[in-house]
Formats: sequence, C-alpha cells, structure tokens
Amino acid sequence: MLDSDTKRRIDTARDILVGKVPDPKSQVEQITIALIYKFMDDMDAEAEEMGGKRSFFVGEYKKFSWAKLLSPTLSGYEMLSLYTEAVEKMTRNQGVPQLFRDIFKNAYLPYRDPETLRLFLKTINEFTYDHSERLGMRSNTCCRYWGRRGTRDSSAHRAISLISWSRWLIRRKMIPSLTRPAGRRIFDLGV
Repeated sequence: MLDSDTKRRIDTARDILVGKVPDPKSQVEQITIALIYKFMDDMDAEAEEMGGKRSFFVGEYKKFSWAKLLSPTLSGYEMLSLYTEAVEKMTRNQGVPQLFRDIFKNAYLPYRDPETLRLFLKTINEFTYDHSERLGMRSNTCCRYWGRRGTRDSSAHRAISLISWSRWLIRRKMIPSLTRPAGRRIFDLGV
C-alpha cells in the first residue's frame, strides 16, 4: 500500500501542475521526468559520498545538477531556463543510460511559469530513494492516474519505461527487488 507521505507528494505535485498542465497524462509525465532527473543526481551524490565519481551530471551537463537547479541564488526565470535546457538536452548525455535517454526523448516543459516550476521541483525534492517498495509504489501510482483517464496507449509506453527503470536499478544492485507491502515480489532479476 502506498504510504501517505508518498501519496501526498504525488497529489501535491499534480495539484501544482493542474493549473498549467490540465491533462493527467501530461502531469504524470512531468512528475516521472522530474523524479528520474532527481534520482540521477541522488545517485551521483551517493557515488561521491562513497568515494566514487559522478556519472550523470559531468562535463557540460554538470551545470544541470539538481543542487544547482534548486540553488537559492537562481532567479525563477534562470531556474526555468536551466530546467528546460536540461530536459531537452538529456537525450544527448552519454553519461546517462540509454533507458533514461529514451525516457527524456521528446520531453519538454509545457508551461513557462517560474513559480509553478519552483513549487513543483520543491515538491519533487522531498522524494527519497531509500526503499525499493516506495519506488515501485510511486511507479504504480503514476500509472494508475494515467489509466483512469482513458490514456492506456500512452500509459503503456511509460509503464514499460518505469518498469525498465526499476529493472535497471535492480541490475545495478541499487535495490534488490521490488516488493509489495506483504513482501511478495513484483519482479526480481535474481540479483
């Protein structure tokens, strides 16, 4: 079962977007892209903490790191410009696995309001990747929102992307498996 904090965060992110992005499918897509963006930076930060090197936000992409994006020194329009550029260029970042580049393919920011973006990214910043069960529940919740609106064709593509993302995490032993609250595995690649 989805914990109340995760559900609240997803609902808050959707509520923030609804005035600018009324289509639920587009809301979920924006949430998915932002979560993956933050996840990549979180993995870079974790690698550095463990004595390793960043792999996602390096070279010309270093300026797009999550910490720089949320820097209080950036104006709203600078944040908007930086995020828009990052989302559009992520497909060319060779430090990003092909799966992630595919998810960012044709991604764009469908609004140009810096305050909406700031509130949205602040909400996304509250998510953590400390538990595989929560990761799977976020994916399921986002896919469920898509399915309610008769957008099954689009949701099927993103659901496959989210499942692929989860499998990518499992293969790299970042999480052992995705489980339901009762402990039954959703899937496991035998790692």
